[in-house]
Amino acid sequence: MHVKELSQVGKKSSLADIILGGQDGLVNVLGVILGVAAATSDHKIIIAAGMAATFAESISMAAVALTSKMAERDHYYSEVEREKREIKEMPEVERAEIREIYAQKGFSGKLLEDIVAQITSNNEQWLKFMMKEELELTEIKNKEIYTGSFVVGFSALVGSFVPLLPFFFLPIKTAVISSLIISAIVLLFVGIYKAKTTVGNPLKTGLQMVLIGMGAALAGYFIGHLFGQ
Repeated sequence: MHVKELSQVGKKSSLADIILGGQDGLVNVLGVILGVAAATSDHKIIIAAGMAATFAESISMAAVALTSKMAERDHYYSEVEREKREIKEMPEVERAEIREIYAQKGFSGKLLEDIVAQITSNNEQWLKFMMKEELELTEIKNKEIYTGSFVVGFSALVGSFVPLLPFFFLPIKTAVISSLIISAIVLLFVGIYKAKTTVGNPLKTGLQMVLIGMGAALAGYFIGHLFGQ
């Protein structure tokens, strides 16, 4: 994989981490604070619940991202060891797999055999090919694991403050309406940006995010209202 391709993969991964953390933080905290706001009229309790949810969510998201990426890394290295054994113990089977991969791409005859011979002439090159082309696995560096986990956690922290901020400055009823409007706008624009930088219909993706967020908010509100009654 070329440096430019690696850069593009890294950018997409970072974008996914930002959206994952930010959306999750916003939606979860929005549901929590609206639920608490429906159950009590005490400003301090609402803000305390929101802050508790904000930091718990951020730490939890970072931890989940960390363990998930570590699991991916460990899986990659276990597959590396398996492929090494297979190349050593059953090289003809592995050559046949390479031959089949390129045959499906339209290569045949002497050209196909030359490609197989070239790839298998070097064990390190052979292993890299099998990891990428057969298993479609990419190595995850330790730096990527910790950076990605931090990005997810920090994005969750930032996203969590979006619905919470109005409650620091406005009366509860006004803050609830403001929180819903601001959260809906942020989710809409995040969805649009996500679709434009990846694939999909921008408006459709944006509206999907809004519906998810508002659904969580309504669930939290009705549960809080039920207990408030």
